[in-house]
Amino acid sequence: MRPLSKIKKVNQYLISVLTVLFISFICYCLPNFIEYRVVAYILLITVSLIAIVFDILPVLLAAILSALIWDFFFIPPHFTLHVGNTEDSMLLITYFLIAMVNAVLTYKIRQIEKVARQKEEREQTVRLYNTLLNSLSHELRTPIATIIAATDNLQTNTSRLTPQNRFELVSEIAKASFRLNRQVENLLNMSRLESGFIQPKKDWCDINDLVYEVVKRLEENNVSQKLSISINPDLPLFKLDKGMLEQIIYNLLINATIYTPAGSTISINVNAHPQMLELVVEDEGPGFPKEEIGSVFDKFYRLKNTASGGTGLGLSIVKGFTEALGGNIKLENRSTGGARFIVTLPAQTSYLKDLKNE
Repeated sequence: MRPLSKIKKVNQYLISVLTVLFISFICYCLPNFIEYRVVAYILLITVSLIAIVFDILPVLLAAILSALIWDFFFIPPHFTLHVGNTEDSMLLITYFLIAMVNAVLTYKIRQIEKVARQKEEREQTVRLYNTLLNSLSHELRTPIATIIAATDNLQTNTSRLTPQNRFELVSEIAKASFRLNRQVENLLNMSRLESGFIQPKKDWCDINDLVYEVVKRLEENNVSQKLSISINPDLPLFKLDKGMLEQIIYNLLINATIYTPAGSTISINVNAHPQMLELVVEDEGPGFPKEEIGSVFDKFYRLKNTASGGTGLGLSIVKGFTEALGGNIKLENRSTGGARFIVTLPAQTSYLKDLKNE
């Protein structure tokens, strides 16, 4: 919904006038309950509320209109702009001045708050930009430098390289390309989330096939951990965005490979509940400090006192895609050591496998 301050100026005038007229009408219908001096306070509050959300000119119009209405309909004698006594004349003048000053001051306060908010947003943008720049300067330059160096060796030292040397250089290129591709994917996915226009494209997914595809993609890059998969072969089809779910699983597994020791086990468990998919990824790493668990899904956040690289986008993308699919993600430390990510996604289910080809 559009903020009130963004409403067109002509509509602000119209709403201000109608609000004052409506409140005045209610007060006019209750003469036995609301004394005319009390009406002044009610109208003043009305103008103050209008001043909180609208620009200065519509508010000034509301202040002038409310003063004229109070004079014409409520101050004796009624239905004339003439004021019967000096006390009421002073009250009218005071009301008018207070309404005008209140409108101006409220508007000025809003302007100051707006400037302060814009300054804070600029400072935050600069901080995020610096964080991203520092991360990318390492996370993109390192694999690019590796690819260039390995390629240069392959091109200039052809006669002196043994088959083992060539294999090692090609492996270095493959690893660096994999790392580079991962960072580019994260940046593209984050830009999709930041745009606010991301819409899931749901279709029937075989979760067994999807998980094994992601694991195969990971194993092709020679991860040093063991990957354990536990999925019921009779799992139903789920109607989900396959691309988003694949990225969720992939990022969770990549995160686990970064922060767990070589030779440890990373487990992927998938369970089906009524109209709900539950995905659990567990590892045997050090887990997360309790005071940092609430921040790990924040954009650009990286754990303190860790030497591992990364832009801090992987888990924030997991959270963004999970929420885009209408689900939730929970992080907890295992009692035996390591971390456990639990993703729950609402989805239609079907045991009719031929639906997958619709």
